[in-house]
Amino acid sequence: QVQLVESGGGSVQAGGSLRLSCAASGRTFSNYAMAWFRQAPGKEREFLAAINYSGSITYYADSVKGRFTISRDNAKITVYLQMDSLKPEDTAVYYCAARPYTVPTILVRAYDYWGQGTQVTVSS
Repeated sequence: QVQLVESGGGSVQAGGSLRLSCAASGRTFSNYAMAWFRQAPGKEREFLAAINYSGSITYYADSVKGRFTISRDNAKITVYLQMDSLKPEDTAVYYCAARPYTVPTILVRAYDYWGQGTQVTVSS
């Protein structure tokens, strides 16, 4: 089965930056669309960014557009989320997700594989 492991979370002050990594396993990774979601306590899991199998197409939620950047390195079987200009409302557990299709989607239910999550805390 595909396994995903997030890392890079932590605590930063508002305006700071973090870079999250999602290390994947599985021989079909290069054909999978990937995405990042986040979930704060008491909130629904929220779509942030998605990327197609090759990295040529990306989608972003309006809330993070211009601040977050998703990328992938298929040779390293890793997906990244660069987060800049962080705000306190970005505080959440961040999850990496994968689906066995080349085309990405913003829908939580479309993703079959999930990492364990990594905490991001942004202080004011």
